[in-house]
Amino acid sequence: MAEKDDAAQAGGRMRAFAGNSFDDYYDHDIREHPLPGRLFIGAIVRILWVITKFLWPWKIEGAERLLNDARGRILIMNHESMLDPVVVVVTMWLAHVPVRIVYKSDFDRIRPATWLFSRAGGFPVERGTADMKTVRRARAMLMRGECVLIYPEGTRVRDDADEKPHGGYAIMAQLAKAPVQPIAIIGARHLRFRRPVLMRVGEPIEWGDLSAQKRKEQLAEMERTGMERVYQLRNDLRAEHPEVRD
Repeated sequence: MAEKDDAAQAGGRMRAFAGNSFDDYYDHDIREHPLPGRLFIGAIVRILWVITKFLWPWKIEGAERLLNDARGRILIMNHESMLDPVVVVVTMWLAHVPVRIVYKSDFDRIRPATWLFSRAGGFPVERGTADMKTVRRARAMLMRGECVLIYPEGTRVRDDADEKPHGGYAIMAQLAKAPVQPIAIIGARHLRFRRPVLMRVGEPIEWGDLSAQKRKEQLAEMERTGMERVYQLRNDLRAEHPEVRD
């Protein structure tokens, strides 16, 4: 589908079949996306639920923490495979909780991928740069009550070494005064038929819970605390479920 430069600006009504740019999909509330597109993505979500549950039986512990909070939140998790975002998005979509996914802009070289990601709630980030456009966009999403899923490790981790995370998620959360919610996954690093995958959702980290008082120090503390909580959840899962091996 051709994307027009003169498409409706954010805040205007989106059209059902034509005239919307990729930016329109990024900058409108996902619940305002045209109905045909939402029905199409909804059908894909249900198909993915069936396929992934059959191939790699997955389970989310503490899913109520993810689904019963109406606030916009930054969701951060470790990254083991392409199954990770599928499980989160499928779960939240079926529960009618709006969720966005930050993806690396390299995928935008593939036009069909951009078309699909934009309809599914994804939006791009320029890795390795101070991408303030993406930060401002995420802030608007959070303030509308949408959740934003980010992988601070920036890449799929194939061994036990914890990657040095990117701290952009904390800036987004701080600007929107949104909590940061840690999520961990195990068993997805080497996907094998019918081998289970487990996820655990932690309690949101509130800005008021941090010990630092100044904005810069709060930002550094959130960057550190967020991924510490993710890795603690992951390590607890590994200790409690030795049968689910990465």
